[in-house]
Amino acid sequence: MKIVHVSDAHLVPAGERLLGLDPLARLEVCLADIERHHADAAAVVITGDLSETGAPDTYRALRTALSRTRLPVRLLMGNHDNREAYAEVFPESAAPDGYIHGVFDGPDGRLIFLDTLDQGAVTGRLCATRLAWLSERLAEAKDRSAFLFMHHPPGRVHLPALDSIGLSEPQAFFEVVERHGNVRHIFAGHLHRLITGRWQGVPFTILRSTNHQTALDFVSEKTSNSFEPALYSIVLAKGEDMVIHFHEFPTGQGA
Repeated sequence: MKIVHVSDAHLVPAGERLLGLDPLARLEVCLADIERHHADAAAVVITGDLSETGAPDTYRALRTALSRTRLPVRLLMGNHDNREAYAEVFPESAAPDGYIHGVFDGPDGRLIFLDTLDQGAVTGRLCATRLAWLSERLAEAKDRSAFLFMHHPPGRVHLPALDSIGLSEPQAFFEVVERHGNVRHIFAGHLHRLITGRWQGVPFTILRSTNHQTALDFVSEKTSNSFEPALYSIVLAKGEDMVIHFHEFPTGQGA
């Protein structure tokens, strides 16, 4: 099973730029590169901060961009997103409980898409409703592998500025994960850095943004931007094996 992971598009209104870059143009180049080389992907997952402003016009631009691709794209909420504005443009994405979460059952496991948005806050949150939903989805998977996709990382990465903005009260999340025992990997965004490791025994991957990055700083409690290359990851899962490749796609001049 091939999964492509993308994160943090940060779309802005038409004609505007973010830190001198064109987020929509960069996302479109990213999607074109994925379609050119990985059209066989079972899912392409964008783990939140689809928009920089949360405004409806940014989601309309995203919908237009996605209409030009045949890729099976799944979208998650990030702290810059607005759940209501997004649902106006993508009404099919909202669950009956109002959250933007769901599942995809592939040949080699279940993909679970979590809504960690705590609207108005930079940090993320999983309330009792969403934790119960996650527990039910993991129970349904039983002994099948589960892959969790979420915007806010639920564990520390030992960068002070970034550790302060992750998932609030993460222990409740890890209690659900440990109780079911079938989570193979956690995929997150939000930090705009490529980071891998383990949290409480569960492997994780955090991705860079398709637009701009966060500087590697083990001292400061304030974030600063950097302009390392954008990338996406290609996840190949089969049985007990999983390999993740990271591809720095060419963004072109002026994008």
